[in-house]
Amino acid sequence: MTIKVTICDDSKLARKMMAGSLPDAWDVEISFADNGEEGIKQIHAGNADLMFLDLNMPVMDGYQVLEIIRKEDLPCMVIVVSGDVQPQAKERVVSLGALDFIKKPIDNEKLSAILVKFGIFSGDSKPSSVTKLPTQTKSTLEDKLDAVQELANLAMGRAGESLAKLLNKFIGLPVPRVTLLHPNELQMALLQGYNNEKISAVSKGFVSNGLSGEAIIMFDDRNSEAISRLLGYTKQTDTTGIESLMDIGNIIIGTCLNALSSALRLELSYSSPIILGMHCEASTMVKGGLSVNEVLMIEIDYSIPDVEVSFELLLLIPQQYLDGMYIKMTNTEVA
Repeated sequence: MTIKVTICDDSKLARKMMAGSLPDAWDVEISFADNGEEGIKQIHAGNADLMFLDLNMPVMDGYQVLEIIRKEDLPCMVIVVSGDVQPQAKERVVSLGALDFIKKPIDNEKLSAILVKFGIFSGDSKPSSVTKLPTQTKSTLEDKLDAVQELANLAMGRAGESLAKLLNKFIGLPVPRVTLLHPNELQMALLQGYNNEKISAVSKGFVSNGLSGEAIIMFDDRNSEAISRLLGYTKQTDTTGIESLMDIGNIIIGTCLNALSSALRLELSYSSPIILGMHCEASTMVKGGLSVNEVLMIEIDYSIPDVEVSFELLLLIPQQYLDGMYIKMTNTEVA
């Protein structure tokens, strides 16, 4: 009997990889949705006996989808497939009715075992040993940026998990924003959202054979003080402010870059972290820009909902590395 499967993920690459990870010879009919709202429509249309559901999506996220499925008692089994690997995220989705949780990138053996466990797949055929991507004759800029966004999603999730364990707090994870900017657009983009607010920032460079760039973590002063308190600093001084900034910077930047290195199969070398400024206007920190034609900017806005704290991670990568990153992510050539 054919099982109708919907893969709900905002990343085109992630949808392809999920489809390619399904067991060989499994009798399924696959539909796709690029956000939670479209996923609900696929359920109503009868196209989702089983849904593979991402958590961090625009329009409607995975948590909202699970809540609607439960509220409306919709006939759909759900397996969450996400880069958000915080223990709190796993507990939350199971409490909302998900059968199980699989972290990205997908372990095909584990996926097959879960399907067998719940009687969805007989297990008569072997799981795919390698994720198969459909042949694509021409890759567009949109395809490449989508692949980088999925890479950022994986790295963001690993960093969020590390911070959640340190602070014993749930970390809110957004949809990463990926933009290709000309040098004269970079400074304006970096300043967006800060106006005349005082901020503090730490930077760490990274380099390998085939990739280099800079990671910057930025806090406004209100959030910087709250982070210090979460880390156990009772007195707010310039010294504790620097220490807390470096602590969070090392965790977020270090874990994020390690995940990026693993996904791209690269050995990255890192510079020592540098304080770009403390309690300064953002405009004083970003003068000059990078001396390249175009810059790939990845923006990730982390938040800690319990204490209303947020901060921003930026990854700045010269455009010349975009094709190489895409090839590493997809195992395909570029046009």
